[in-house]
Amino acid sequence: MSRTPLFDTHVALGAKIVDFGGWDMPLAYGSQLEEHHAVRQAVGMFDVSHMLNVDVTGASTPDFLRHLLANDVGKIAGTPGKALYSCMLLPNGGVIDDLIVYFFASDRWRVVVNAGTADKDIAWMKEQAQPFGVTITPRRDLAMIAVQGPKARDTVWAVRPEWKAATQDLKPFNGTMVDENTLVARTGYTGEDGFEIVLPATAVQAFWEALASAGVHPCGLGARDTLRLEAGMNLYGQDMDETVHPLESGLAWTVSLKDETRRFVGRDALESASRDHQLLGLKLLDRGIMRGHMKVRTPQGEGQITSGTMAPTLGFSIGLARVPAGCEPGEHVEVEIRGKWLPAELVRPPFVRNGQALV
Repeated sequence: MSRTPLFDTHVALGAKIVDFGGWDMPLAYGSQLEEHHAVRQAVGMFDVSHMLNVDVTGASTPDFLRHLLANDVGKIAGTPGKALYSCMLLPNGGVIDDLIVYFFASDRWRVVVNAGTADKDIAWMKEQAQPFGVTITPRRDLAMIAVQGPKARDTVWAVRPEWKAATQDLKPFNGTMVDENTLVARTGYTGEDGFEIVLPATAVQAFWEALASAGVHPCGLGARDTLRLEAGMNLYGQDMDETVHPLESGLAWTVSLKDETRRFVGRDALESASRDHQLLGLKLLDRGIMRGHMKVRTPQGEGQITSGTMAPTLGFSIGLARVPAGCEPGEHVEVEIRGKWLPAELVRPPFVRNGQALV
């Protein structure tokens, strides 16, 4: 098992440690509900150092990334710190991983990939990079903390006032290097405002402790999952993987087909792919909790829940489900829970954004 630089800190705080993609990670430090509500109502922080920052450098990097990714990095080229969300696909259109890519300079970019897929991601990137002559550098010397919630930015500035001038005008999905080794980006996985801060592993414990002293609530993977699902955000390995393409995973918006000359990996497969299914949200209309792999019965045929949970902000169960094409938000369907078919409604995610219920 791998451990982040903050592992001993999590243990000292009494966190329940679980295996997450081969990493020992905190599930919760006590009450998962308290952690969830802290992020929705004030500010919480997550150790996301298990995710891997990867530097991609070289003169041909833009061409390489336009080949590698389904979204077009040409959208962000020229704006230092600008970020783009994309899938990295197999030739058959299946999703190897979903990731964020940052532009720093024409020959200097960064990709942030998921922990459980990091090794295969690096191997795939290096294989695809060979004709382009770019350099792929995994940065295990870096750590990352996500500070999320309506009070997140003000709290970070209270702890690191020297960062405020460089970060107060950042728009969502933009970042800036506040020093040679520290990236502060206005991104996150919770549906709330905040920062994701990438900094040297040697500096992360002092930063975590400073945030804790300022009243930031430590949060684990449990709250991270309920928050991201309320925000309608996909989780790799549940809502998409190598067996499904992004057009059936609610991720068509991340696929750029505008430039006919950009033949990225997986494009041919996507252009000829059937779209028999789609990913929509589910709101349970009865008591119970939806979970992944439960069956969904719709007027157009059967589907399956990919992610499900009890939504603490809403007080009822929500989920994402892959259902037949032709299903529409507002339609009533049924979900099989413990042998019973319970009523549910199809909705269009997100369920919650910036603390406000949307369903």
